[in-house]
Amino acid sequence: MQTDVRSKLIEAFSKADGKFISGQEIAEYIGCSRTAVWKHIEDLRSEGYVLEAVRKKGYQIVSKPEKVTANEIKLGLQTKIFGKSVHYEESVESTQKIAHRLAGDGASEGTLVVAEEQTFGKGRLSRSWHSPKHTGVWMSLILRPNIPFHQAPQLTLLTAVAVVQGIEEATDLMPGIKWPNDILINQKKVTGILTELQAEADRIHSVIIGIGINVNQKNDDFPEDLRQKASSLFIESGQPVSRARLIQHILAKMEQLYQLYLDKGFTPIKILWESYAVSLGKEIKASTLTETLYGKALGITDEGVLLLEDNAGQIHTIYSADIEIP
Repeated sequence: MQTDVRSKLIEAFSKADGKFISGQEIAEYIGCSRTAVWKHIEDLRSEGYVLEAVRKKGYQIVSKPEKVTANEIKLGLQTKIFGKSVHYEESVESTQKIAHRLAGDGASEGTLVVAEEQTFGKGRLSRSWHSPKHTGVWMSLILRPNIPFHQAPQLTLLTAVAVVQGIEEATDLMPGIKWPNDILINQKKVTGILTELQAEADRIHSVIIGIGINVNQKNDDFPEDLRQKASSLFIESGQPVSRARLIQHILAKMEQLYQLYLDKGFTPIKILWESYAVSLGKEIKASTLTETLYGKALGITDEGVLLLEDNAGQIHTIYSADIEIP
């Protein structure tokens, strides 16, 4: 089935919102004959979709495969821009690499790169990120904001808020944020966020936001050295989570917060971020590349920089560090 026809068919079912849609309506929507509609429906069935066909009522999607392909993400997606263009790969080294290439080739804002598996995923400070197949969400989103360089870190904090809110909507879990962008549940990390820029000296061309979420892993899926500090939504909730639905929730929250940010600035995002922060007001250990600091986490600046007050009362501004809460 041609990609454009498949997308139109999925779009037609998405607009039907779970109701039956007649073969004639589908044919008119995607621009083909009634006979061709039947062939496209069979193609969807071959991909793992379960569709019910009722005479004089039409077709209805009963269930869809647990995948994160463009079809599954677009079916039910409630956004105007984010995720409308999806680049899917079964296995990649890193979704960030593909997103950088697409952004350099002029991909539109909101383009999403998603994969079932990353073989060379990376997180902050060039650390590797464990990304096994069919268990998590490994994706990168292309943004093209007209903002100065020094404001780019604000988008990392915005993304952290969107991910927390998306997880809350898709599950019964209540995650928190450890500065700047680690998403924790019961003090274990379930999500990492990596923000990278494509820019010249005077302006930002694109911001590539990578998001890795441990969704349906079991304890045995993690290397032994990660089991004490990493977890998944399945482990914490005891319930499997639809990864495509989770992506839909996150993209919807991202788009809402991004528009709020462009309209109102960082202040409302900062308030939301601080409401989810797990370290504010607590004694923390901050390990930078050059020193280790101990003190109370006071909050963040308008640039997203962490403020730490040491035992002598001196306030330090921390731009990049590993944070531990003893």
